[in-house]
Amino acid sequence: MHQIGVVTIGRNEGERLIRCLTSLQANVPTGSPIVYVDSGSTDGSVAKAQAMGINVVELDMTVPFTMARGRNAGFQYLVDNFPELSYVQFIDGDCELLPSWIDRAVMALGQADNLAIVCGRRRERFPDASPYNRLADMEWNTPVGEAKACGGDMLARVEAIKVVGGYNPKMICGEEPEMCIRLRQKGWRVQRIDADMTLHDAAMTRFGQWWKRSIRGGWAVAEGKAMYGESSEAYMVKENKSGWLWGAIIPAVALALAWPTRGLSLLLLLGYLVLGWRIYKYRQGQGDSPAHARIYAFFCTLSKFPQALGQGRYWLNRWRNKPATLIEYKSAPMVSSES
Repeated sequence: MHQIGVVTIGRNEGERLIRCLTSLQANVPTGSPIVYVDSGSTDGSVAKAQAMGINVVELDMTVPFTMARGRNAGFQYLVDNFPELSYVQFIDGDCELLPSWIDRAVMALGQADNLAIVCGRRRERFPDASPYNRLADMEWNTPVGEAKACGGDMLARVEAIKVVGGYNPKMICGEEPEMCIRLRQKGWRVQRIDADMTLHDAAMTRFGQWWKRSIRGGWAVAEGKAMYGESSEAYMVKENKSGWLWGAIIPAVALALAWPTRGLSLLLLLGYLVLGWRIYKYRQGQGDSPAHARIYAFFCTLSKFPQALGQGRYWLNRWRNKPATLIEYKSAPMVSSES
């Protein structure tokens, strides 16, 4: 009897997908069903996964793709073909599952019947390859204990995912915390345990990639606030205000009033130095080294501008009543002919 199934999603992940699937075959219990959901790859991902003995689901790409839709498709495949499963490990195709994670996560889920999701420490595979990779690694170092949300990698109780109907397939980002909100509204809990879970290959080496990722983050803030900002959680309300204030209002006012105030309004821009300093001190208080805290403070302050763009893009798209489309920041990796 299989207790655990695995769902991984991807598109043109190349060698990253091979590393992911290899890690799954090595680190989940023998015989556990693994399903890979592909979203229109053109790099041979489907054939390579099938050659490794992995179950493959190919999404109908005439319907707008979202990662949420991919995860739902994989989950439904497992439920239909392996109804005895108790747990499902979700993992992105650019990640590798680490040894001992499954045992630690199963043990945690077994200690509380109302625990729906357990997540651990996702680490960046190449944190020193770029400041953007380093930022991602720092972002994923979330507090251990009771949590309000999780990321794309986590072990979940099948029963809980069924109760809420899985992920919202229309969301192009932020679908994980949105599902966690619905789970917690029904009395389920989410927990982050002190255990290494996955290695992630962000592959962010260019400023433009980081900028697009930050725009996507702004979209998630705007949509999250629109959906749950008026609830008791006041979800993304603070982040939404911060994005508009620092990313749009302050620079607009400073520049618009520069002429009539003979440049005095430009002093408002000194606020960014204060904001950066506060973030720097906060990160140091979290245990970051001075060098890492400086990187985080600089890019977190700078991110207010693409965040505001993302927020504006969400509302413009909603006003036009257009379906959301993915905001992708990764490029397909080079794949060797020998792999």
